[in-house]
Amino acid sequence: MGSYLLKRVLALIPTLLIASVLVFSVVRLVPGDVLDLMLSENDYSASSHDTRADLEKALGLDDPIYIQYVNWLGDIVLHGDLGESLWRNTSVNQEIADRLPVTVELGVLSLLIALVIAIPVGVYSAIRQETLGDNLGRSFSIVALAVPNFWLGTMVVILPAMWWGWSPPNTIEPFFSDPIENLKVFLVPSLILGASLSAVVMRMTRTMMLEVLRQDYIRTAWAKGLRERKVVLRHAVKNAMIPVITLVGILVPILFGGTVIIEQIFRLPGIGQLLLDSVSNRDYPIITGIFLISGVMVMVVNLLVDLCYGLLDPKVRYDD
Repeated sequence: MGSYLLKRVLALIPTLLIASVLVFSVVRLVPGDVLDLMLSENDYSASSHDTRADLEKALGLDDPIYIQYVNWLGDIVLHGDLGESLWRNTSVNQEIADRLPVTVELGVLSLLIALVIAIPVGVYSAIRQETLGDNLGRSFSIVALAVPNFWLGTMVVILPAMWWGWSPPNTIEPFFSDPIENLKVFLVPSLILGASLSAVVMRMTRTMMLEVLRQDYIRTAWAKGLRERKVVLRHAVKNAMIPVITLVGILVPILFGGTVIIEQIFRLPGIGQLLLDSVSNRDYPIITGIFLISGVMVMVVNLLVDLCYGLLDPKVRYDD
């Protein structure tokens, strides 16, 4: 187990390196220039060569892009420093640290809601195939897939405000200080995001349960006279969950993209709102920092997914 974990962690290094090169270079290919934005905002002429050159030097953008990348990567490796914002001269580490808990809480709650909805409904639909409950579960998944979460979120914000003068709260209290008020802020956006994710997980759970229930060892368990509860929970669900866990790992980047939109709709001060503001301002250090942190989180989640295989499937062994 230890050697396997070490190999997987070492394998992440070249992946992170390639991701850092792509992130660092691609954000600078976005149309528009941060120097033009700054000069226009300060009422300087964008054609003034001296002013532009001074500003470019002050921001460290006068070096070739590969030199900028090496300096940026060196600060990360040696000091864990993601740089400073071009606009506010604040630490990117601090900017992300202030916003990350909001995004993480929204994402974790959404994922938990998705799994709580999807797995029981998917299992029930499989063991009660073609019944009313199965048809209702499949209909819900189709509707959840068809309705975009950004549209549903917009309707939840606009319609109650028009009809009843109510809108979802957006003043965040720390969870450990006031859990109830904290959950009031995150409950509605988490339900919207979680419902859309649950549709995919539900359909995968149902499909895999139907496949597992047709296996010989399940028929043997039935023939031995085991109760339905024991056959389903002890034998079927455990084996059906392996592809579902894999799907959860794949959904993590999609979940992050969903939080960007939901945070903007519900005015939550998370990473998504920071990213949108930074993209509009061409704040390269913050953009690259957010994408790098997001990439690390996705890789860690997929590593945890791989480790979960050994817990679900006794045939999987991690040799030391």
